[in-house]
Amino acid sequence: MTGSVTLLLVLDLLGTFAFALNGALTAVRAANLDIVGIVTLGMVTALGGGILRDIMLGDLPPATFSDWRYLAVAAAGGLVVFLLARQLTRILPVILVLDAAGLSLFAVTGAGKALAFGLGPVQAVILGALTAVGGGTLRDVLTGRVPTVLRSELYAIPAILAATMTVIAGQSGSYGAAAAIGAAALCFTVRLLGVRFSLDAPRPPTGRGKYTAGRD
Repeated sequence: MTGSVTLLLVLDLLGTFAFALNGALTAVRAANLDIVGIVTLGMVTALGGGILRDIMLGDLPPATFSDWRYLAVAAAGGLVVFLLARQLTRILPVILVLDAAGLSLFAVTGAGKALAFGLGPVQAVILGALTAVGGGTLRDVLTGRVPTVLRSELYAIPAILAATMTVIAGQSGSYGAAAAIGAAALCFTVRLLGVRFSLDAPRPPTGRGKYTAGRD
């Protein structure tokens, strides 16, 4: 049990740092914010999903506020971007890779923590996906963009796959470092393949512009 808790904590902190870097880079590139805005957006991106997860689980106060390491790691990510903004913003793929990394790690930790709290497999998958997309959704809303999860990009689907793989491993008693890394790697790979080849989630078969509300 102690090993599982430690693994979840390590993955959670890694995901927090990755999302903090991503959110801060987004602030620099898309929103042109100052140091307060950069660090704030980094922290919101990094901590939003975990806070939603803990509230849903009834684990209060959320880990963000009961464990100083979460706030420290998130703030550190924002400060790193502030100090190295000129170098980092020249590499656009960095933002996408960090986003995929945070998505992957949080999908695993969200589902893993849900299982640890006794939730069923379906609920654990849902909570894993919510943990993964929550911070990115808040990031997009605060920067005035349609959240990535609501667009046709492969975003929620990789998170669901990773959460499902985590739940299967947990239910079969084989959850550990290898299973967690494998689930995160699956999400990471699917997400980046979707970006690389412009793969979209399924759209309605009616097609754009072929349906008009209120008409037969």
